[in-house]
Amino acid sequence: MVDIKKAEDAVRQLLEAIGEDVTREGLIETPKRVAKMYSEILEGKDEYASEHLSKVFDVKSSDMVIEKDITFYSMCEHHLLPFFGKAHIAYIPSDKVVGLSKLARAVEVYARRLQLQEQMTNEIADAIEECLDAKGVLVVVEAEHTCMTMRGVKKPGSKTVTYAARGEFKENQRLFSDTIALMR
Repeated sequence: MVDIKKAEDAVRQLLEAIGEDVTREGLIETPKRVAKMYSEILEGKDEYASEHLSKVFDVKSSDMVIEKDITFYSMCEHHLLPFFGKAHIAYIPSDKVVGLSKLARAVEVYARRLQLQEQMTNEIADAIEECLDAKGVLVVVEAEHTCMTMRGVKKPGSKTVTYAARGEFKENQRLFSDTIALMR
């Protein structure tokens, strides 16, 4: 839980530190707005993917399930700047599947934290593997990092792609490759 008052004070101090007049009209409410924004966009640190992935349905088959193009927004823990993109999830069930919206909710849990893309990709895969006892999990995340596009090297449009393979996707290169092709 974000301490709104403490966050407001910190934003006010930051504005003063960069030479802004915190009493000017455009900035008077900024500390409060920024504190509320951080509370909203970082609410995942107080959530667990297992809360969403626990609603399962029995199935007789173990055919692969793919949910792709799950939009997410996250915050780089190195620069406190956004990164955003799409997550793609494939899993092979072990007698149970989860509601499709629950996969998107699991992505949101990890995206709504100060985060590294590589870490987020692995956390999503681990949660699905553990909660669903899946035979295999493949998570691919592609994102644009504003810490690369608006500062530093300044390369807009560049994307970072990470993946995490578990179970059958890690053991079977053809299954991995075929699934990556389906995700494109």
